[in-house]
Amino acid sequence: MPTPSATLRFLFVVNPASGSAKKTDWAATIREYFEPLPHRADLLELTGQDDDAALKARIEKDQPDRLVAVGGDGTVKIVAEQAIAANLPLAVLPAGSANGMAKELDLPPDPTEALDIAVNGHEKAVDVIYLNGTDLCLHLSDIGLNAQLVRHAQSHNWRGMLGYARAAFWSLLRRRQMRVRIQCDKEEVERTAFMVVLANARVYGTGATINPDGDVSDGKFEVVVLRRLVGRELLKMFWRFRPFDRGAVEIFCTTAVTLDVKRRVELQVDGEYRGRTSHVEAAIKPSALRVLVAANTQK
Repeated sequence: MPTPSATLRFLFVVNPASGSAKKTDWAATIREYFEPLPHRADLLELTGQDDDAALKARIEKDQPDRLVAVGGDGTVKIVAEQAIAANLPLAVLPAGSANGMAKELDLPPDPTEALDIAVNGHEKAVDVIYLNGTDLCLHLSDIGLNAQLVRHAQSHNWRGMLGYARAAFWSLLRRRQMRVRIQCDKEEVERTAFMVVLANARVYGTGATINPDGDVSDGKFEVVVLRRLVGRELLKMFWRFRPFDRGAVEIFCTTAVTLDVKRRVELQVDGEYRGRTSHVEAAIKPSALRVLVAANTQK
């Protein structure tokens, strides 16, 4: 790892499709920030076509010291996969419609403040979850109601909080319960639920707290089972009242889980729709990713 005084080479991975209509000119912002610094900043703009391969090739060509994801959770996921493969630290500039992982790491939305952390922040090792062996989850994945919402929002290209609200209304009108068998480290249960969340983190990008005691660095994750849609429990997610009523929201702590559903249901991983499935396996990989956070960040 380079010393704090060393000249560093940064590769900024920018997703121009992220965020709402009002967008930051990231190329100009980054260029202006780095102008007085001894460090070098290179940019790669994602196109949505073979982004993984393009990023891998640029890393091999440029040999950066740090990767910086500029976008939302989907962009962070793409860059994190390559950061793990190349053993590079990852910084995040929140630029998506819903920046869940950035909220989890207490990263500021202000571009200059976020750039300060990318350059001068402290490294922190965080866990990741792998679904079905290869699909990386940094933040929150789920089956059922929210995955249905994600599918509908993406199919209509609805972005921002208004878009999520429209998709949520549509999903609630069409909600269906599922019968799911959950096998964790120490127990196996069968539940009827509207949604099952695999939670490495605490908070969705919308601000809803689904996993109040989550910690991205504790070597475990939580399986959150939304059994009933109860108004007071849903309010707790936004006002952070705890604990949940176990009859409505049940939480299991584990290092691995297998989910088996009677019928195929929607699956989303870090905000990306993955299709319909009746079987999911997930396992934690502790301290797999190094991220840049503010010096005073505790969680």
